Amino acid sequence: MVKKDVKVQNSVGLHSYPATYFIQTAMKFKSSIWVERDTRRIDAKSLLGVLSLGVKGGDTITIGADGADEVEALDAMIALVESGFAKN
Repeated sequence: MVKKDVKVQNSVGLHSYPATYFIQTAMKFKSSIWVERDTRRIDAKSLLGVLSLGVKGGDTITIGADGADEVEALDAMIALVESGFAKN
């Protein structure tokens, strides 16, 4: 299991399009991936879960991964958030 805190770089946070990119990236990996904000932890592969966190620009979230490709998954998720959700 690996996890890391990251600051959301874009102004709208994890809403609509950024959430879609976030989930699409998470779905590329076999590992379980989650997002934590405050005391809530949700599945990063769930659109409703991600949107329900209400993450805004400038918020700090924790992203974690557990599984065979956990390091690659975490690196990809962190890179996406740090890029401001630029789709690659």
